[in-house]
Amino acid sequence: MIQPFHIAIPVQNLEKCRTFYRDILNCKEGRSSDHWVDFDFFGHQLVIHQKDDFIAQKISNPVDGHDIPVPHFGVVLTWEGWDLLSERLKAVNTKFVIEPGIRFQGKVGEQATMFFNDPENNALEFKAFKDISQLFAK
Repeated sequence: MIQPFHIAIPVQNLEKCRTFYRDILNCKEGRSSDHWVDFDFFGHQLVIHQKDDFIAQKISNPVDGHDIPVPHFGVVLTWEGWDLLSERLKAVNTKFVIEPGIRFQGKVGEQATMFFNDPENNALEFKAFKDISQLFAK
């Protein structure tokens, strides 16, 4: 079993982000207060913290012909899970930073990937490998 990671991110509008993670990404809500909310983020612990003066920065790095937002976080899903999430996000008219597609096609590390932002412009990436042994392949 992989140990769950914990990540805490700032948001200005707690309720808007709570709705996004709970209703769009289907993350089960855990403990909360007036200023933060815990989520089961695909088996990991994500906490959104209300921070009224937070300003997200737009930073990117070129990878495989795309400007990848940095920082970003997400989960490596199964191929089928990635496809289901991709279709669910399209159905709710998600604006993608990088549309769902295949990166490094025909090369080591070939993967399905998509990037999008939460309501506070925190960048998320979800990816999948048909062959999970390629996760750390060089």
